Amino acid sequence: MGKRESDLFQGTLDMLTLKALLWGPRHGYEVMRWIRQVSGGHLQVEEGALYPSLHRIEARGWVESSWGLSENGRQAKFYQLTAAGRRQLDVETTTWRHYVDAVGKVLAAI
Repeated sequence: MGKRESDLFQGTLDMLTLKALLWGPRHGYEVMRWIRQVSGGHLQVEEGALYPSLHRIEARGWVESSWGLSENGRQAKFYQLTAAGRRQLDVETTTWRHYVDAVGKVLAAI
């Protein structure tokens, strides 16, 4: 991912992280893997970006965390979306779709 793509991606990471947690609790590595898989490998989240995002959205009350065992039996911190996080995901998704639509119109202009 180039510098420009990285800058754009960082602005959407909280939203993508919330989306990754929509179907239930996940630990950080699962969040990174889900985003990479769903994006067809185009979005690669680095630990150095993901964990600050998780801490930021936890501080805002959008996720809660608890310790548990990962699929390989190791201790891992699992993050779960809160009701406030679901509402925030809806807001951010709507805002993002409007933004993409507006940029698309500009790019399509003759």
